[in-house]
Amino acid sequence: MDTETHRLTIAGRAYGSRLLVGTGKYRDFAETRAAIDASGAQIVTVAIRRMNIGQNPGEPNLLDALPPSRFTILPNTAGCFTAEDAVRTLRLGRELLDGHALCKLEVLGDPGSLFPNMPETLKAAEILVRDGFQVMVYCADDPIQARMLEDIGCVAVMPLASLIGSGMGIVNPWNLRLIVDALKVPVLVDAGVGTASDAAVAMELGCDGVLMNTAIAHARNPALMAGAMKKAVEAGREAFLAGRMARKYYAADPSSPAAGLIGS
Repeated sequence: MDTETHRLTIAGRAYGSRLLVGTGKYRDFAETRAAIDASGAQIVTVAIRRMNIGQNPGEPNLLDALPPSRFTILPNTAGCFTAEDAVRTLRLGRELLDGHALCKLEVLGDPGSLFPNMPETLKAAEILVRDGFQVMVYCADDPIQARMLEDIGCVAVMPLASLIGSGMGIVNPWNLRLIVDALKVPVLVDAGVGTASDAAVAMELGCDGVLMNTAIAHARNPALMAGAMKKAVEAGREAFLAGRMARKYYAADPSSPAAGLIGS
């Protein structure tokens, strides 16, 4: 559904889908394309260090399956553990994509948890913004550091819901809500989504979008799960805009009026 309810604006460009998807972990490029088509996503993220988008001539090129004329390619720094490596990787991505400025920054703290290294992330963000990149940034669910990233000039902040690839869902909704309330740039949940209800909860909290990869790629039927995620993101967004009813603890409220009952 391409309505104002569902449009996401990042770095001055509007997108009809609030679901962003990754391109790793699929069996082949055909499965990748089928799942992405089912998701309705317009922004697809690509790990420059792991996926060929032209840096390895003679090998299958992802851009043949996902042409930049059809999708916004979002190069990312998955696998980088220092600011220096991340900056170098995104400069290579910009060259391969003919000067494309939009990127996803992630600087990891350790290979076990894949939790973000926030000092290195902040350092890399400052360099990249000065270098003309439009930086979407994977970060901890810390409202103070999220605001620091916004102040640096990042165009979107992407706190994790839980560890990358864990499928644990949103483990700290209160921190996500604090970030949403504190920032003016888009806030997108990145990492940890396992199923459609997780995506819906993220959107109901007021997040502007959701990025996922493993939840779709490792489903028994990736294309079917991608379609479910599309619906969940749209439903969660509409529920947020509608405004949920207030919770009433220890008290019921009948749906039908109590006055005027027969025999009363």
